[in-house]
Amino acid sequence: MSTTPSLFSTVLASSVHDIKNSLGMLLQSIDSVVERVPPEQRPGFHELAVLQYESARVNNSLVQLLALYKLDNEQLPLNIGYHIVEDFLREQSMRNQSLLMLKEIALDIEVEPDLAWYFDEELVGSVIDNVIANSIRYTHSKLLLRAYVEDEHLVLTIADDGPGYPRAMLEQSDRYLLGINRSTGSTGLGLFFAGQIARLHRRGASHGYVALTNGGTLPGGEFRLHLP
Repeated sequence: MSTTPSLFSTVLASSVHDIKNSLGMLLQSIDSVVERVPPEQRPGFHELAVLQYESARVNNSLVQLLALYKLDNEQLPLNIGYHIVEDFLREQSMRNQSLLMLKEIALDIEVEPDLAWYFDEELVGSVIDNVIANSIRYTHSKLLLRAYVEDEHLVLTIADDGPGYPRAMLEQSDRYLLGINRSTGSTGLGLFFAGQIARLHRRGASHGYVALTNGGTLPGGEFRLHLP
């Protein structure tokens, strides 16, 4: 990894940071508008849901780009702490609550109340938040967040009842940066970011990783983040 970022990359990262701050203010304004709409009327505001989703999507991408820039230049701090997993997942759910209500999507959480683990709350939160936002786009009516321990790893999963992951994505799930898909505009940035954040979490010779599957706890796709 490079430790001497070029002038261009530094200016670009600074610009991305400024854009992200402005977009954050826009998202706060959208949330304030949503809160003023009576709950029974929110499902009818389709344009508002689109505006909120797309703004959140751009914001998530900017957060990921900044984190990857810092990671590439060995400037990304890893703040490992001991966290109650249920509290962590409920916080991620609340960050997307207004969009969930606008889209009439139910989100359930399944986790043992005393489950706790060591991880970077901010970085892992960015991964989970991004996956929830993408899942809201593709699911039909529900999402399920689960957490459990398997093979000495904390496994965080996000399942939906949508069409599932495309076959090409499942077949190349170990290559997170898939390149631009001209039909969907997808860059694979979210999965690449998730994979990098997972690998930062290490315990001995073990490191975290990401897995994708279809037809898990719900009929659609299921994203799994494994943390040692």
